[in-house]
Amino acid sequence: MTDDRTYEEKLAEFEARIERGEKIEPGDWMPDEYRRQLIRMISQHAHSEVVGMLPEGAWIPHAPSLRRKMILIAKVQDEGGHGQYLYHAAESLGVDREELIEALLAGKAKYSNVFNYPTLTWADIGMIGWLVDGAAIKNQTMLAHSSYGPYSRAMVRICAEETFHYKQGKEMITLYAKGTPEQRQMAQDALNRWWWPALMMFGPPDSQSIHTETLMRWKIKIKTNDQLRQEFINEIVPEFLALGLEIPDPDLHYDEETGNWVIGEIDWDEFWRVIRGNGPMNRDRLAARREAHEKGKWVREALEAYAQRQAQAA
Repeated sequence: MTDDRTYEEKLAEFEARIERGEKIEPGDWMPDEYRRQLIRMISQHAHSEVVGMLPEGAWIPHAPSLRRKMILIAKVQDEGGHGQYLYHAAESLGVDREELIEALLAGKAKYSNVFNYPTLTWADIGMIGWLVDGAAIKNQTMLAHSSYGPYSRAMVRICAEETFHYKQGKEMITLYAKGTPEQRQMAQDALNRWWWPALMMFGPPDSQSIHTETLMRWKIKIKTNDQLRQEFINEIVPEFLALGLEIPDPDLHYDEETGNWVIGEIDWDEFWRVIRGNGPMNRDRLAARREAHEKGKWVREALEAYAQRQAQAA
């Protein structure tokens, strides 16, 4: 059946559906820019899950107990699964997964800045779980209400699993904060290292974001970077202070009038430097991904050969 509607008529109906709270599905008409923005966001999200396995995976052999090792193995496995959900969601928009992965391996695709920092102690693993995964959950809970159905539904599953990661990290840091002076210092040092990178995870300030207007218009996102960041700060600061940990920000203060915790200026030069590939661990992360991709080549080839043989036998 031929659709004789003009672009303007299609766009009006598309936006009316979004305003009614309907989900846009893969077979539905959508503006090219809506599709492009989704592919950009979902692929970056998928890459972040896969690269995010690396800073924690390196600590699996060094876990302080069998219980902690099993927890960390399960968490890293979850992150790999999250990448799969998201690559599937991107594929529903007509993009080829191999092209997305090749762009990552070639250093052309972006992923979250936070994974380009080193994990120096076991306390960093706990802080990533509590602080970094907590920031991720804040963002992903919002994305569970995204207007694009496959992305929204993937977030529901991912958020459920990330909640366990958050609770595990919080438990670890709480135990360290209440432990020996050495353990308490480890927790404080980890907070000092990860505080600012975690706040940068929400993306650049709204004044510097070139995508916010489009994302909000079509409800791919329903809150801005700055809104999410402020909500997270208001939630997490009292929890750290309750443990006697110090937020590494001399300008941090509570504003009675707004009810917000107000932070100092984020170093956005550092954010852009890391995003552009010049962070402490950018080269190491991509080198590790390339090595893993090459080592897994025989598995991909075996699966492809099996699929072809099954097709021939059918």
